[in-house]
Amino acid sequence: MSDVAGFVGPETFMGLPAGLPRPGSRAAVLGVPFDCGTHPFRVGARQGPLEVRRESRLIRRYHPSLADVDVLSLLGAVDAGDVALVPGRIEDAFVKIEAAAGQILELGAVPVGIGGDGSVSLPLMRAAARYHKDLVALHIDSHTDAYPYTPDDRYNAATQFTNAAQEGVVNAGRSFIGVRGFTYCPGVLEHTRSLGFRVVTIEELMRRGFAQTVAEFSQVVGARPVYLCWDMDVFDPSVAPGVCTPAWGGLSAREGIELLRSLSGLNIVAMDFNTVSPPQDVQGMAAQLCAHMIMEALVLLAAGMGLLPD
Repeated sequence: MSDVAGFVGPETFMGLPAGLPRPGSRAAVLGVPFDCGTHPFRVGARQGPLEVRRESRLIRRYHPSLADVDVLSLLGAVDAGDVALVPGRIEDAFVKIEAAAGQILELGAVPVGIGGDGSVSLPLMRAAARYHKDLVALHIDSHTDAYPYTPDDRYNAATQFTNAAQEGVVNAGRSFIGVRGFTYCPGVLEHTRSLGFRVVTIEELMRRGFAQTVAEFSQVVGARPVYLCWDMDVFDPSVAPGVCTPAWGGLSAREGIELLRSLSGLNIVAMDFNTVSPPQDVQGMAAQLCAHMIMEALVLLAAGMGLLPD
């Protein structure tokens, strides 16, 4: 918000100061208003960052039983605004996304990306990998986003983790991808595993439980830097209807929050929350839930950095 009396500044996530990280800033929100535009009729995730910011006005800063302090102030969090790009110019947009995230990382803050469709994770991971060696991915989604591609369609919202593995952006052998639901071609899980990723299905996750599954991931990862990619279609459409590719049988809001909180102790160095598509949303449900999840993630960051009081 503006510091000038009588004026309102740009709309930012939860009213954060606008601009690049300042001395002492540990986290910076980065809007990525991009989608490849390839979905047959659910195009609109490029509008996600704006809508998530709007719905964030309903999220409150304090959580009495979790973090009864102003976490955003403790982090010195800022909202860096949106990447200046043109949807449809995919490779050019990826260069600009990577550069913008790189600026945040260079200034010592954790970039918190708001997508945008899932394709934005690739340039964000590329930036994180330049600053954090042996980067590991934790991808929570309905889909692997690790599909094979053809030379004329390398970059889309189903291939970002294929590219990340092939480019060596992430250590695929220590990375986990959570999936559920139907796929549009056979052999998807086999292809994902052939890239080195460890796949956890929703059936395995619910049978083992969140704590056991995350404990296994923590053991595999150790102290390595983690890129957290959270696709909002992991939630059931009943609680997050406005996503690019909804799939029934997903997590409830309560389950998603519990899963995110279970990630405490990981060395998360960058993250994104993607796939909110406002044209298909109902009363801003997916956007508001996404804003809540980002706030949960910021609490997680603050705890991991030792900023919360005992």
